[in-house]
Amino acid sequence: MAMSETMSLAFACATGALLGAMFFGGLWWTVRRGMTSRWPGFWFIGSLLLRISTVMGGFYLLLGLPGASWKILLAGLAGFIAARLAATRLFPVPLSMFPPGLPAGKPGLNTEAQGGGHGS
Repeated sequence: MAMSETMSLAFACATGALLGAMFFGGLWWTVRRGMTSRWPGFWFIGSLLLRISTVMGGFYLLLGLPGASWKILLAGLAGFIAARLAATRLFPVPLSMFPPGLPAGKPGLNTEAQGGGHGS
């Protein structure tokens, strides 16, 4: 393995981690913003399109690096997965903040405890 191929793999891994950080950081930001928005569908669909196009473009640019393309893509994927694991550790969101049937903008409100649930 030549030095330039080793550097390409390291760069691909770092780029994958950066793409993953952007993807999952954007997802975290979208969920927090979208839950209190008047038009959450626009936030979620727009964010999804932007995040996916950014990641696909980044992986496409990785294919231009010198070296075997499958190794480059695998290194980028490894960095992306590492960013996902880091994101789940750094940005935990307890599901109890958003119970089912929660009106937008009122985290922590338990509607069933106040008689608003089904099956009473």
